[in-house]
Amino acid sequence: MNVKRILVSGLLAGLVIFIASMLTSKIFGVIFPWLNAEYQNESIFRPWSDPLMLLYFLYPFLLGIILAWFWQKTKNVFGDNLKGGASFGIAYWIVSSIPGMFITYSSFQVSLLMVISWSLAGLVSAVLAGIIFVKLDSPS
Repeated sequence: MNVKRILVSGLLAGLVIFIASMLTSKIFGVIFPWLNAEYQNESIFRPWSDPLMLLYFLYPFLLGIILAWFWQKTKNVFGDNLKGGASFGIAYWIVSSIPGMFITYSSFQVSLLMVISWSLAGLVSAVLAGIIFVKLDSPS
């Protein structure tokens, strides 16, 4: 297994996941302005001034590297084309995000709209990550 390939593709996927998440959040915030107010609820979320919030920015890169490793282990199952990359992303999203968002909605005081926005952001991010892995894996 090529560690350099995993790190490079994982970090690139992390950057795309970060950007896609920010854009999705912004779009939902424009369409549903009251969603922005929900993020300001310090009973639920840490304030941006909390030093632990720096970890928030590491999350997409950690996820990208883990998904890159997982892609290397499972790419033969999904195929080496764009459809395979998208299928990889969708499979990850189904296994991880759907149960995660289910437990989030059932145990935290966040709106269904917030959970839906996170779910859609996760889907977009996962599919884009899968496509990145295919593109970086393909011989050019």
